[in-house]
Amino acid sequence: MKVLLLSCNTGGGHNSAAKAIAEELLTHGEEAYVLDYLCLAGNGVSKLVGDGYVQIVKKTPLLFGLIYKLGMVISRLTRKSPVYYINGCMAKYLNSYLKEHPTDVLIMPHLYPAETVTYMKRKGMDLPVTIAVMTDYTCIPFWEETDCDHYILPHEALRKSCIKKGIPNEKIQTFGIPVAKNCRLKISKEEARKKLGLELNQKYFLAAGGSMGAGDFIELIQRLVSRTDTEQILAVCGNNRKAERKLKKKFKDEPRVIVLGFTNQMPLYLSACDVVFTKPGGLTSTEAAVIGVPMIHTTPIPGCETVNRRFFMRAGMSWSALTLKGQVSKGIRLMNDVEAQKKMIERQAKQIHGDAAEQLYEFIRLQCRAKK
Repeated sequence: MKVLLLSCNTGGGHNSAAKAIAEELLTHGEEAYVLDYLCLAGNGVSKLVGDGYVQIVKKTPLLFGLIYKLGMVISRLTRKSPVYYINGCMAKYLNSYLKEHPTDVLIMPHLYPAETVTYMKRKGMDLPVTIAVMTDYTCIPFWEETDCDHYILPHEALRKSCIKKGIPNEKIQTFGIPVAKNCRLKISKEEARKKLGLELNQKYFLAAGGSMGAGDFIELIQRLVSRTDTEQILAVCGNNRKAERKLKKKFKDEPRVIVLGFTNQMPLYLSACDVVFTKPGGLTSTEAAVIGVPMIHTTPIPGCETVNRRFFMRAGMSWSALTLKGQVSKGIRLMNDVEAQKKMIERQAKQIHGDAAEQLYEFIRLQCRAKK
């Protein structure tokens, strides 16, 4: 069985989900390839789209929120949006690629390639089994105008809204958001700390800026330092080198702040910490919930992150506040309330199951068998 996963460099969550699915497939001896599908039109196209997205999110998040709301309006008014036609331009490139590299299944953990695949289907181009994987806890604008064979939702609670928007119920599976195997390994706090060289009896805040390091990260760390006495703060800046440099300079004489920059050991740090501050991205929030970490959601990028935060808070899987000051206060309160931590972890375990990649593998296997 050969599976091609089409992603796009607009945030890290989509790529992480694609890699988690590929990892599961490879474990079972299947062929799996992750492709930034915009590269088919040239590396410059991928860089332009990816960099443009990152800059809007980091520098003008309110503009991003406005674009998201505009998308919601457009999706209600028209059956085919400009997003559909723009991504339709990728059809000729993807069609040529699939002719040269035939595959049994196409998986799209991103809207853009799902739009392209829909365009190809409507133009009568040959396609294998197509599966869309949603990576936010909402049906974002324009999913409803796609026409994939199957849709993998993050949670059963989204089924009704997806059906209301026009996605057929029979195409929906609610496996969850796929996470990497190292998030599913149940490692104790003590074991994780030993592996990372952290103190066993210390209290640790983990402040995660997300894959792009967006947000008022430096202010968050400063407030934590000024409001606490002995707790240590692990600061993960993601790919934001500027924030990393500023943090190292600002807190070079503060031994309680450990600046990590980007790390590929995030699951270990999540297992090792007592409380995590994180942006409410769909993938990052899911990883934390699967591992089982008391969680404070920081200010969301307006749009799907706003809905993600609301979903987690309503289910008791995270706390948050409207302001950074309030978020820090909630984090300190959670750090000192062991019973609240326990209840939050229990609710995470009840709502978010870590076996989405495994379930998806079994589902793919059945689809390929049925097609034969």
